[in-house]
Order: sequence, then C-alpha cells, then structure tokens
Amino acid sequence: MTASRNSHGGKDILARIIDTTQPKTLLCCGSLAEDVAGIWHRHAPGTHLTTLDTSDPNAGLPLAEVQDLALISDTLEHLPHGEGALLLGQLRNYGTHQIAVLVGEAPGWAFTDFIGLGFRRHAEIDTAGGTLTLYTYNLDTYNHKRAWNNPDNWANPEMWGKAWW
Repeated sequence: MTASRNSHGGKDILARIIDTTQPKTLLCCGSLAEDVAGIWHRHAPGTHLTTLDTSDPNAGLPLAEVQDLALISDTLEHLPHGEGALLLGQLRNYGTHQIAVLVGEAPGWAFTDFIGLGFRRHAEIDTAGGTLTLYTYNLDTYNHKRAWNNPDNWANPEMWGKAWW
C-alpha cells in the first residue's frame, strides 16, 4: 500500500486498527498506544493487555505468549536505533501477528529501516505535535507465496520436502 496523507489523529488510526483486528492479546508501548489499548481492554472482556516500559522496552521481552497485536508509539524517537530495531525485531520474530508503529521524527530511522524489518508504510498523519508515520507488519501477509516455489519448478521434484540443507 502506498503512503497517504491523513488528517485523522494517531488515536483514531490506532483505534481503527484495534477494531479491525479484534485482538485477544494486546501489547502496547508508548503513551498514545497505552491510551488506546487501555480503552480497548476496559471494553473488551477476556482480553489480555501487556504494557512495556518506553525507557527500556526490551527488558520485558520475550513475552510468555504470542501477541495478536502490538501497538508502538512515542518510543522509537527516544531509543538508540539499535534498541528500537531490537524491539521491533523481537516482536516480529517471536510471532506477534500484527504490529502497528506510529513514529514521528526519529533520529537515525529511515523508511528503509522499517522496510528492512518487513514493515509497510501506510500513512502520514498530521497532528498538532508534528507528522507521524504509520508502519505496519502482518505475519499473514509478510511473505507472499511465489508461483515458482513448488515441486514443479525444482530440478529434482521427487526430493521436495525431503532434504534440508
């Protein structure tokens, strides 16, 4: 999806993501994400909410269970690049189904950093505090199926699924 300009606030965008996802387990990090996740948790019985400390979010990882959705806001802007990349990488690698990151001007972060981690840029949101960019990751659509990746296109189709090297 291409990036687009949006005048809706960050809270509205995150609330729509939660409404669309309907998560049973939700992780949040950052004040904006915590506000929206808290509202969801109060109004959705049976959900589990995990909150990470924005000053050291990696201290709470890995988690005991896989999360349906992770919302990150107001965090990457205040972390060294390596710690921010570790946070996003751990969430992704430990199986979080969907991740939404709202990030403002973050020193050391570029579009290519998010793309390299498997995220897609969806929107730029104009707020009173500046422009926020929404990046998302979805485990189900991250690695699309390729037509050539099947036994018909292998040199030895009889070995498909039998030998790992």
